[in-house]
Amino acid sequence: MRWMVGVMAAGMVMGMKAGAQSLPTTSPTQIPAQVTTPAAVPPPPANPAMNQEEERKMEADNARMKSQMEDWAGLGRYRAADLALPATEPGRVVFYGDSITDAWTLNGGSFFPGKPYVNRGISGQTTPQMLVRFRQDVVDIHPEAVVILAGTNDLAGNTGPSTAKMIEDNFQSMVEIAKANGIRVILASVTPVATYPWRPSVADVPAKIAGLNAWIKDYCSQQKLTYLDYWNAMAGPDGGMKPGISLDGVHPNAAGYAIMQPLAEAAIAAK
Repeated sequence: MRWMVGVMAAGMVMGMKAGAQSLPTTSPTQIPAQVTTPAAVPPPPANPAMNQEEERKMEADNARMKSQMEDWAGLGRYRAADLALPATEPGRVVFYGDSITDAWTLNGGSFFPGKPYVNRGISGQTTPQMLVRFRQDVVDIHPEAVVILAGTNDLAGNTGPSTAKMIEDNFQSMVEIAKANGIRVILASVTPVATYPWRPSVADVPAKIAGLNAWIKDYCSQQKLTYLDYWNAMAGPDGGMKPGISLDGVHPNAAGYAIMQPLAEAAIAAK
């Protein structure tokens, strides 16, 4: 009897082993994963509402942004012209500024014929950009004097918001660099503007300009600099340009530059 029980037990054990061997042995890593191919992303549809003029404007804006990113301060604009100048020249004066200086002849003005005056304006620039290129475009060409006309684009926010202190600091830095290099400084008032056509959201423009001009005039008095007052000769009752002397309320035309030129000459002569 014991022998039969032993045989039966042995058979059951062998049967269990045989059954166990017949079970499939799979592991999670052996289960093939389902691969889902992402759908191709279609290109953005063309904007049928954008005409050729708008496309050209977008391309021009992109090119301008790329150029500004590569040379934010505009050092490339006058680099070759600076190097081409004689090392020194008696009576050399640099007119340094933004579009109002840059477009002096383009907008109809006569840029001091027969005088050794050098135009180093760049359209759209703010005082921090001008400060960066001050050594290259002013100091390194060894003028006797520099006429600085700046600040309106700071107020317009061309390179971002600017506080009064930021603008004043940039003026002070340019003046200090010029003085350290023996260059006489003439600071011009910001010319009148009622509203910026490219930035109509800027409020109280005449008041902002009046505040900056008051600081410039006071700073000139403190530092024994020459103050060149364009504003009083060009401003209308609303604080903007007088009728007939500008192209757009900001940029002078030939009549506007005819007002500015003798004022600048008088400031240069007032040593």
